[in-house]
Amino acid sequence: MTTDAPSATPPSTSSQSPSAPAPDAESRSALPPTSHSPAAPPSVRRRLATLIYEAVILFGIVFIAAYLFSTLTQQRNGLVHHQWLAAWIGLVVGVYFAWCWTHGGQTLPMKTWRLRVVRANDGATLSWPRAIVRYLLAWLWFLPPLVLHPLLGLSVPQTLCVACAWLIAWAASARLFADRQFPHDKLAGTRIVAVTR
Repeated sequence: MTTDAPSATPPSTSSQSPSAPAPDAESRSALPPTSHSPAAPPSVRRRLATLIYEAVILFGIVFIAAYLFSTLTQQRNGLVHHQWLAAWIGLVVGVYFAWCWTHGGQTLPMKTWRLRVVRANDGATLSWPRAIVRYLLAWLWFLPPLVLHPLLGLSVPQTLCVACAWLIAWAASARLFADRQFPHDKLAGTRIVAVTR
């Protein structure tokens, strides 16, 4: 009598080899970014130092603009056409800033302190309309104390005290924002960034 030996079925060799797990969101976030991250904002002290240097440059620009105005209009008295003189100086200073901001985003003091003004949303160079808006909004540094001088009948020392207090408050207001930008930059849609070498 023949006995049929139980046919042993070999174990299946078609077991799938373990495959490498797909990278999850956390591991993907650890990969090098493909786009440039926003640069860290420069310190308020550094920007204020740039403003002091800017005032020295503006002194020469205002002097030349006033000289040209008085020469072309034959101005003999400082009280004659003083409104037109103020408008002319404001126009010349505005063209100076707007041209620098739209051509590289830097004035000479900003190049010295390695700062640049860019658009807040994408870091691009400012257009002429945005540069003009930023220039007009930058007058908020000085305009309120100048307006209060005639409205409240303040003396010159009182106006200087109000102006100093206002400048300190305006500079300190940058700490209210996470990106440490001044209010006029927030309103204009611009920001100051540090230029790395």
